[in-house]
Amino acid sequence: MEFSQMMFDSLLVANRGEIAVRILRAARAAGLRTVAVYSDADRTAPHVREADTAVRIGPAPAAESYLSVPALLAAAERTGAQAVHPGYGFLSERAAFARACTDAGLVFVGPPAEVIELMGRKDEARRIAVAAGVPVLPAVEGASTGQAADVGYPLLVKAAAGGGGKGMRIVRRPDDLAEALAAAGREALAAFGDDTMLLERYVEHGRHVEVQVLADAHGTVLHLSDRDCSVQRRHQKVVEEAPAPTIPDRVRATIAEASVRLAREVGYVSAGTVEFLVAGDEAWFLEMNTRLQVEHPVTEAVTGLDLVRLQLDVAQGRPLPLRQDQVTVTGHAIEARVYAEDPYSGFLPQAGLATRVAWPDRARVDQALGSGQRVGTWYDPLLGKIIVHGATREAARQALVAALDDTAVLGLTTNLGFLRRLVAGEAYRDAAIDTAWLDRNPDAVPRGTSDVALCTAGWVLATQQVADPTHPFGIADGWRAAGAPSRVLVELEHRGTRHVLAVDRTGGRVEEVSPTSDSTAGRTWTVHEVGAGQGRLRLEIDDVIHDLLVQPDRHGVAVAHQGDTFTFTRPDIAAAAETAADGVVVAPMPGTVLAVLVEKGSDVTAGDVLAVLEAMKMELPLRAPYDGVVDDLDAAVGRQVPLGHALFHVTPHPAPEEAP
Repeated sequence: MEFSQMMFDSLLVANRGEIAVRILRAARAAGLRTVAVYSDADRTAPHVREADTAVRIGPAPAAESYLSVPALLAAAERTGAQAVHPGYGFLSERAAFARACTDAGLVFVGPPAEVIELMGRKDEARRIAVAAGVPVLPAVEGASTGQAADVGYPLLVKAAAGGGGKGMRIVRRPDDLAEALAAAGREALAAFGDDTMLLERYVEHGRHVEVQVLADAHGTVLHLSDRDCSVQRRHQKVVEEAPAPTIPDRVRATIAEASVRLAREVGYVSAGTVEFLVAGDEAWFLEMNTRLQVEHPVTEAVTGLDLVRLQLDVAQGRPLPLRQDQVTVTGHAIEARVYAEDPYSGFLPQAGLATRVAWPDRARVDQALGSGQRVGTWYDPLLGKIIVHGATREAARQALVAALDDTAVLGLTTNLGFLRRLVAGEAYRDAAIDTAWLDRNPDAVPRGTSDVALCTAGWVLATQQVADPTHPFGIADGWRAAGAPSRVLVELEHRGTRHVLAVDRTGGRVEEVSPTSDSTAGRTWTVHEVGAGQGRLRLEIDDVIHDLLVQPDRHGVAVAHQGDTFTFTRPDIAAAAETAADGVVVAPMPGTVLAVLVEKGSDVTAGDVLAVLEAMKMELPLRAPYDGVVDDLDAAVGRQVPLGHALFHVTPHPAPEEAP
């Protein structure tokens, strides 16, 4: 297959977010002029500021901006860009985009369009893997119960086109197959424009292990060792590491050699990833991602290689500067993905204003989120990645826990606390997590509770009770002329629970007291303030030093501790949360209405699906609360709705009259 290559001095990055920032910086280091593209939603985004030149390509919807091939090609022509890097997601695995770039005289930084086309389809990739002698799982192409019986249960319904976990469902019983096929097909059609399905044997307790490959146009194909990406929820990766910690050396060698054979078989050029399912001493081919992976930094950390820079060199027609025996792996690296999502509400995507953001200094951070930045629902909820490297896996794990302790996002719900407790837990420590572990154990990482945060909130707000700071008697700090300062009472609410704290800042003591009196009701802490500045507070609480990020305001205070953000409000001024009236079905997350299955006047039964809402790779059915009639609706396919928006009103059927 022909690989288009030429020397170029300017690069357009056809992406956004942290990966756009990552590529732009690598391109600048390579001496290239850089061009960013942005939608209306990203006009002030970090990747726009990072580039030498930035061009608007359309409104917020991805279909009209980041997925618009004409808009991207026009941006390249307008800025004089000579090459295009697609990053990952969006158009990175669209053969039509790669072909359009080369037809326009641009260098596409990635494999040839023909390769993307072949390997982008799981059915074609499977056939090529068989030809290359790569082991595969039993599977059939199609969508019927009879075909499923040939594979056996449990099985995995997966879209033949695309990747990224979209269009995939686990099916354990024949009765569930039809619904899974419909949901996966709908998701695949929306994401890839193709609802062809593949039915594949599902392996329980398998591990997701992948091999990084790199190939040039001169016949050199290398593998850069492997990664374990088994920590997933609903087929979306959460934590990745390199090298894979549990596989036998024989399996490691087998998948590395198979990956190189596969890349040679298909004529691969650039960076790519071959994914395997591993169980014990067996490994089976899953798919090939014909692009840079989200988790590429862990490979960079253990090999010392810059994959983006090597991609750019290969695209320029240069040979790879090393042989297979020169690829070395040193130590261990782990990456944690920080998402705008609520792990304790089904990982629902979140949106809002990140009022304060702090990233760790003692880790590599690939991110595109800063203080004061608003996160919407138009795109993937990935905010950034925290990457650590250590001499051993345990050293890397401890470094990641410390880095997560240093990270905070206030004003926006994230998975930071979940990540911190996950990697600090025994299951991750022992490398005992397989691909379905989080889905099988939804309560394995419980919600964070923090006496430290409560104590800190009281300590901070005890100095914030100011009526008029210019008046000598306007400060409620407990000062008395004829004695030691009295305790300051602070009332707080957190997650529906009221707390009253008595704070003695002079004596260094915080007590939880009864809501109806000042008698001690619960916990007591000894506190010494060690240091403060720029929103950070360093407290010694019960003889242990804690570093915290705090953000007080007139409504209360937010405290970030060990990844979690705890928001405490003052009951006297906190507005009561509005709740929907009975029969009102509201949007549980901000998103787009994907399907409306009823109309005004429809009779419904409790549990019937009224509509399907989609936001940032997630599809959520909205169901009728009880038997009744849809007497009002405010939903239309394609409409963007905010969190809490009332979409349907269902009036229950009247109770039958009793006979006289």
